[in-house]
Amino acid sequence: MHDYQLLEIMAIGFGLALTFGFITQKLGLSSIVGYLLAGFLIGPASPIFVADYGLAFQLSEAGVILLMFGVGLHFKMDDLVAVKGVAIPGAIVQSTVATIFGVLLGTSLGLELKSALILGFGLAVASTVVLLRVLEDNDTVNTVHGHVAVGWLVVEDILTVLILVILPSISMILYNSSATAGSIEILKAVGIALVRIVMLWILVMKVGGFFVPWLLSKIVKTRSQELFTLTVLVVAFATAIIAATVFQTSFALGAFLGGMVVGKSKVSHQAGADILPLRDAFAVLFFLAVGMLLNLKFVVEHPLLICTCLIIVLLIKPLTALLVVSVLGYSTRTALTVAAGLAQVGEFSFILAQEAKRLNLADDVVYNAIVVCAIVSITLNPTIFKAMPKTEKILRSKPKLWKTLNFFADRKGIKFNKNKEIAKNLLPTEEYLTQKTAVIVGYGPTGKAVTKALIEQSVNPIIVETNIDTVNSLSSQGQAVIYGNASKKEILLAAGIKSADYLIITIPSLPLTLEAASIASALNPKTRILVRARFLDHKENLKQIGISGIAFEEEEVAKALTSLLLDDLEQQRLLATTLEIATQPLDENHK
Repeated sequence: MHDYQLLEIMAIGFGLALTFGFITQKLGLSSIVGYLLAGFLIGPASPIFVADYGLAFQLSEAGVILLMFGVGLHFKMDDLVAVKGVAIPGAIVQSTVATIFGVLLGTSLGLELKSALILGFGLAVASTVVLLRVLEDNDTVNTVHGHVAVGWLVVEDILTVLILVILPSISMILYNSSATAGSIEILKAVGIALVRIVMLWILVMKVGGFFVPWLLSKIVKTRSQELFTLTVLVVAFATAIIAATVFQTSFALGAFLGGMVVGKSKVSHQAGADILPLRDAFAVLFFLAVGMLLNLKFVVEHPLLICTCLIIVLLIKPLTALLVVSVLGYSTRTALTVAAGLAQVGEFSFILAQEAKRLNLADDVVYNAIVVCAIVSITLNPTIFKAMPKTEKILRSKPKLWKTLNFFADRKGIKFNKNKEIAKNLLPTEEYLTQKTAVIVGYGPTGKAVTKALIEQSVNPIIVETNIDTVNSLSSQGQAVIYGNASKKEILLAAGIKSADYLIITIPSLPLTLEAASIASALNPKTRILVRARFLDHKENLKQIGISGIAFEEEEVAKALTSLLLDDLEQQRLLATTLEIATQPLDENHK
C-alpha cells in the first residue's frame, strides 16, 4: 500500500486551514488563528487524521526559508547597518531581561535552575515568521519601524544560535567537568560559532554577491520564466541548507543572507513576486505545525505556570523593548512596532527546548510551557498589532508620558514622517513619486514613443520591463525602471502604482493586461489605465475592469490599411485622369 502522508498533510491541512482561516477572517480575527486551530485538528488529539509532525515541521521550515529569503530581497545592507545601533543592544537587553524573569519564575515554581534557564531562553525568542506576517499585513515591512524590528530579530536569531552551540558545554559543566574547564569550553564554543557566522557571511555576501547576480543575469536572458523561478528557489534553499549543515547556524539566517544577495541584482522585485505564492502556502504549513503541538491536558494541569509565562511574553518583553527603543532615540511609533512584534514566542524556542531535552537540561514541562505560550501569543499577536494606533493615541493624550517617551528621540532628532517611511533603495525614489507619474509596461517602439511624450508633458515615467539588457541600459541612464512582470502585485507596488496617475500597458497581451489592470485598479482606483490590445473582441472584457482607454491593433490596422487603400485609390484615380487628359485629341482651336 502506498504511503501518501506528505500529500495527506497538504490536502487535509490546506483544506482545514482554508476553512478555519475563512471563518476567523469573517469573525474579525487574523487568519493565523484559523491556521493554528486547523493544526490542532490534525495533531495528536485529532480523532480522524493524525499528521506526521516531523514531516509537517520540515514542510513548515520551507515556509521559514522562503519568508526570510523574501525579507532579505528588500532588506539592503544599508538598512541593516542603519539599525545596528538599536537592534544589537536592544536584542541583547530584551533577551537578557526576559531570560532573568524566566529563571526567577521557573525557580519560584519549583523548577531546577537548569530547566528554569532553558525556560527563560525560550521565552526570550520571538518568531520571525509571525513578525514578518503581521508587518506585511500592516504594510510596515519597508518602513523604519519594520527595519528595526527585523534587524532586532536577526540579532536574536544569532544569539539563539550561540545559545544552542553552548548548550552541550553547559551540560558538561553540570554533569562532568569542573567550572573552570567548563567555562573554557563555553568560550571555545562561542568563539567557534562566531567564526562560523563570519565565514558564512563572507561566503554568501562576498562570493555569492558576485556569482548570484551574474548567474541571474544569464538566466533572464533566456527569457524562460521557469528557469528564472527555479534559479531563485535554488539560491534560497541552497543558502539555507549550507548555513544549517555546514556552518551550524539556522535556515532562517542563511535564507535571509541569500535574499540579500539576490536583492543586489536588478531582478529582485521579480524574484520576490515569483516566490510569493510558494511563500504564503508554506507559511501556512508553519502555523499548522505549531498548532499540532498543543497539549490541552498540560494547559489544565499547569495554569499558573502558563499564565506567568504569558505575562513575561505579553507584558515584560514588550515593555522592555518599548523602553530600550525609546532610550536609544527612536520614535514612539518605532518603539510600539518593535514591542508588539516581540510579544510572542517562536519556532526557534521549540528547537532550543528540544535540544535541551536531549541533553537532559529540561523536561517536558518546560517544553510544553514554551509550546503553549507560543500558540497563545501567536494567536494574540495580530490583534496586539492592530491595537497599536489606539495605543499610540492614548499615549498622545497624556502629554507628560508622551514627552518622556520621546525625550531621547527629540534630542537625537530621529523623527520620521509617516508618509516617508519607505525603503530607501526602491525605484522609483520618494521624490520622484511626489510628482505626476505614469507606470509604463514594456519598452518596445510603442513604449519608447509613450515615454518620450510623457517626458515632453512633464510626467515622470516609470518603466516595467522584462528585458534585462533594456533594464540595464535605462538604469545606467538614470531612468526609473524595474525588472519584472507587471501582472505581479509586488512589481506594480515597487513601481509606485499607489500614487501613479497613469498605468500604460504597451504590450498586447490580454492575460497580462487583465491581471495588471485589475491589480492596479484595486491598489489605486484613481489611476487612469490606457492599454494596447490586439482584437476588438477583447473590448468588453477590458472595459469591465475599469480601463480608461484602449488602442486596438485590429482597429488601428484597419484604419491605417483603409487609409492606405483610399490614398492609393485616389492616386490611381488622379493618375487615370491625367492619362485620359493627356491622350485626348486636341480640339480645333488648338490645332
